[in-house]
Amino acid sequence: MRITIIGTGYVGLVTGACLAELGNDVFCLDLDQKKIDVLNSGGIPIHEPGLAEVVARNRSYGRLKFSTDIEAAVAHGDVQFIAVGTPPDEDGSADLQYVIAAARNIGRYMTDFKVVVDKSTVPVGTADRVRAAIREELGKRTEKLEFSVVSNPEFLKEGAAVDDFMRPDRIVIGCDESDGGEQARRVMRKLYAPFNRNHERTIWMDVRSAEFTKYAANAMLATRISFMNEMANLADRVGADIEAVRQGIGSDPRIGFSFLYAGCGYGGSCFPKDVQALERTAREYDQDLLILRAVEQVNNHQKFILGRKLVERFGDDLGGRHFAIWGLAFKPNTDDMREAPSRVLIQELVSRGATVAVYDPVAMEEARRVLDIDFAGRPAELSRVHFCESSNDALQDADALIIVTEWKAFRSPDFDLIKRRLKTPVIFDGRNLFEPDVMSDSGIEYHGIGRSAATTSA
Repeated sequence: MRITIIGTGYVGLVTGACLAELGNDVFCLDLDQKKIDVLNSGGIPIHEPGLAEVVARNRSYGRLKFSTDIEAAVAHGDVQFIAVGTPPDEDGSADLQYVIAAARNIGRYMTDFKVVVDKSTVPVGTADRVRAAIREELGKRTEKLEFSVVSNPEFLKEGAAVDDFMRPDRIVIGCDESDGGEQARRVMRKLYAPFNRNHERTIWMDVRSAEFTKYAANAMLATRISFMNEMANLADRVGADIEAVRQGIGSDPRIGFSFLYAGCGYGGSCFPKDVQALERTAREYDQDLLILRAVEQVNNHQKFILGRKLVERFGDDLGGRHFAIWGLAFKPNTDDMREAPSRVLIQELVSRGATVAVYDPVAMEEARRVLDIDFAGRPAELSRVHFCESSNDALQDADALIIVTEWKAFRSPDFDLIKRRLKTPVIFDGRNLFEPDVMSDSGIEYHGIGRSAATTSA
């Protein structure tokens, strides 16, 4: 099939590359010439495991191309995927300007029937706005052309996006019968047929329900994380071990173990933005989502938890203190620094007079970029952030090691080396990577999230 992908960010590039891998002829459009130049020169503008190989293979086969040519992109695909960014607006709502611009371009240049697929994460009712934008552009022309707008939200985890796309647990497609739905349904069924050979993974519903499903899914996952973080904070107060609690409640099949790990807060491009956007949608309909408001408040609070633990240990004034930070990206296997807890921690430590030595296996370049923004106009503070070549380099003469991102490379370190390089053998573990009893046996003072009982017993 001939497919056009509008937008080459995480969603668009993964979708385009994976659909090409299945044998489709895919045209990826982006208006950022630098990004297209990188892709056409064999590079990848994002870090996503396995993606570079899929892109390279399908470019060599001629099944995957990249361009800034809007007219050629619209002409190419019988199916037009809109996979552009929907950043949060000032009021927390999703900014749909790029989605609507893409829709207008489709209406401006299309010459035959198109299935227009909203792949971006968008609020309920966006398909109506996309449909209206296309019709408005078609109204300026003499041809009478038909199209259908479909919602097909993505459920890709950064760091595992290729595998998630190629082995989906479900494919949600929203299709309205009043909008050329039957023809669109045939097209989408054919497109996703390779995923349904073993068993049917496609869940069909109306467009608005599909749009809602994406937000509801992310809101549920964010809720589980914030719930466990609140429980962890209470566990520290009452003397319980949140890891034991996690195993106790996760073994209940009605609850399960996924997204039950306590930590220093969630970040990234999805959960924070989508929770806010869903709250904004609710307010438009005069409904207050009390749970989601609390989820957001808990997460914002949790990003300061490591800073608070350090202050409790070293005092309010951290002048003259030096700390090592392992992990900068909001999660492992990505270089994404959006809403990363590390940014909150670094700013707090520096504002209290400390210096920090930071290391991340992948996100160093992106971290330099975003910290330049975070510390804009404060060069003296930014100068107290030192970027290191390795995790061990970051340890030298630090008052403590702080773990913010749960990279696999950090899970089994040389604790004797850590002790030798640190000024004082103290670890603040924002992801509970280590066992308190192991730390005690190693002669390391350990501060986890919600693990005071385990630390005390050790």
